[in-house]
Amino acid sequence: MEHLKIFLKGMAMGAADVVPGVSGGTIAFITGIYTRLLDAISSVNLEALRKLRSEGFKSAWTHIDGTFLLALGAGILTAIISLAKVIHHLLMTHPVMLWSFFFGLIIASCVHIGRTIPQWRLKEIAMLVVGAVIAAFISLASPTETAVTLPIVFAAGSIAICAMILPGISGSFILLLMGLYTPVIAAIKGFDLPVLLTFAAGAGLGLLLFSRLLSWLLHHYASVVLALLTGFMVGSLVKVWPWKETLSTRINSKGEEVPFVQQMALPVFDEMVVVSIFLMFSGAILVIGLERFGSGNSAEK
Repeated sequence: MEHLKIFLKGMAMGAADVVPGVSGGTIAFITGIYTRLLDAISSVNLEALRKLRSEGFKSAWTHIDGTFLLALGAGILTAIISLAKVIHHLLMTHPVMLWSFFFGLIIASCVHIGRTIPQWRLKEIAMLVVGAVIAAFISLASPTETAVTLPIVFAAGSIAICAMILPGISGSFILLLMGLYTPVIAAIKGFDLPVLLTFAAGAGLGLLLFSRLLSWLLHHYASVVLALLTGFMVGSLVKVWPWKETLSTRINSKGEEVPFVQQMALPVFDEMVVVSIFLMFSGAILVIGLERFGSGNSAEK
């Protein structure tokens, strides 16, 4: 049952990571596995290799919390494979409703994470503001076009994976900003091994290095880091605001015309606004459910 819970949390993370603007790290945080995830990833090191050589596979597997990583990774991969088409369809046909759901989810997540900080002092408030400004700046940045070379793909993998484990910053959106979202998706669909292996190598390196830094910071400066992560999520609300005005479009990997540069707009009150508000509340309620679902093994509470 414990492994099934972790698998389902992985599916929730994978579903979030598919959407450019929503972070799987947010889901990891509100389900109570964020610190455990960082600790497990950062434990993939030379000590694990030493244990493998001297004490055997079981000792090394325990050292890296291997069963947890396997169950979570399986859930993430399952969601990406099975839900990517559904979420893509919703983004194309019902974007306002989908963004409304995530908007409510992220607002409730901000409240949830903010409650884990025992005391809001000046430094926590300052880090909240810094995080919000950084995330908002990234969210409002204009996407660029980048030449697809293997060194650039390697660097993109390192940067994107770091964003994917940060609540409030979407790795998919970082790829979109770098002009590499479409090429990477096309490489996945076309099974372009050189690009995929290079991207995976960059992602692996970035994940091992950045997760170790984040894990250390959370264990030594928990309140300040939590405030910064909360700020990232607050700033990301700029990106997931449901009502947008499209300034320019692009052609995606399927040959479809999709929004490229957008700006926030005010809603026109109609039945869609009522539905959107309902979906916002639904997203918030889901956070409450995920919070209770993850309370049994939360390291942030």
